[in-house]
Amino acid sequence: MTVRWDIFCTVVDNFGDIGVTWRLARQLVAEHGVAVRLWVDDLRAFERLCPEIDPALSEQWQQGVQVRHWPKDWLPVEAADVVIAAFACQLPSAYMDAMAERQVTPLWMNLDYLSAEDWVIGCHGLPSVKYKHVQKYFFFPGFQEGTGGLLREAGLLERRRQFQQDGAAQQVFLRGLGVEREPGARLISLFAYENAGLASWFDTMATDTRPWHVLVPEGRILGDVERWAGIDGLGAGASYRRGALTVQVLPFVRQDEYDHLLWCCDFNAVRGEDSFVRAQWAGRPLLWHIYQQEEDVHLEKLEAFLKLYTEGLSEPAEKAISGLWRTWNAGQDMAEHWKAACEKDRELAEHARSWCLEQASRADLATALVKFYRNWI
Repeated sequence: MTVRWDIFCTVVDNFGDIGVTWRLARQLVAEHGVAVRLWVDDLRAFERLCPEIDPALSEQWQQGVQVRHWPKDWLPVEAADVVIAAFACQLPSAYMDAMAERQVTPLWMNLDYLSAEDWVIGCHGLPSVKYKHVQKYFFFPGFQEGTGGLLREAGLLERRRQFQQDGAAQQVFLRGLGVEREPGARLISLFAYENAGLASWFDTMATDTRPWHVLVPEGRILGDVERWAGIDGLGAGASYRRGALTVQVLPFVRQDEYDHLLWCCDFNAVRGEDSFVRAQWAGRPLLWHIYQQEEDVHLEKLEAFLKLYTEGLSEPAEKAISGLWRTWNAGQDMAEHWKAACEKDRELAEHARSWCLEQASRADLATALVKFYRNWI
């Protein structure tokens, strides 16, 4: 019989939470043959990633996944064989009772946030709290052996390789977004939270001797772009040029198209968790704007990742990319570290490809979850 999975997602970071769970749900169905019910409390945010979603429907099917609206007034349903609470969300109490009432106890997992911190390895797979006789387990994505790995669909890196070697395919894709790349211009994608450091970064590129073209999908950073340009109301399709820098606003694209955008660019600035992982699979240098947490806990996560990611770089390249990430996340002046990173662009590009291959040598997150379930039963 087909194993039934329930994945619960509360949308906190606009697109990161639903982005991760939507990718996971699709991959479980497509590659592992399980039945997935994805419970989402905010279908409007989901609609941005999957335009086929009808926010007015409480139940619908998308790409083999049963998508259910998670209502405030919960209606009783039978619990699944595997239950995933994404990012420590609290399950409805009636659903927890349904888990306890099952004849065969379900596997209940908390799929936690991605982190490179050392303690994650020691906690991954451990039992957590119990509800009645139903045991919950920690499941941590991660970058090292002993964690749950990263989301990666079968054949992803080969599809990326073929696309990056096909200049004509890239040109067709970019033109579909209204992008005409100036000969010799370096392409950057920019998806980030609000950031006071943006003006210094843009100023540095604008005064460079080589051309830069920054592609900005609609999002929270757009207000800072408008202030730098001195223009209100920049929408999809709008562009602005100052010196060597062209800035162009793109429409918010669905996940598969966003992958192609990352693959086209020479450098990718990303935010949160979902786009952060996808930028690593692009095999290009990146800049991460981590989700801010109380008491600056997020900065510990940033440093933990930098420690792993920069291993093997020369000292100048390590200082350049680490300094760039730190100043960006502090909203500080970017000029010095951006110039230093540009001087080491070849080394950083090769390092990004090597890091991608290293991460791809481990099992992907969906496969690790399925294996955990099979071992558990």
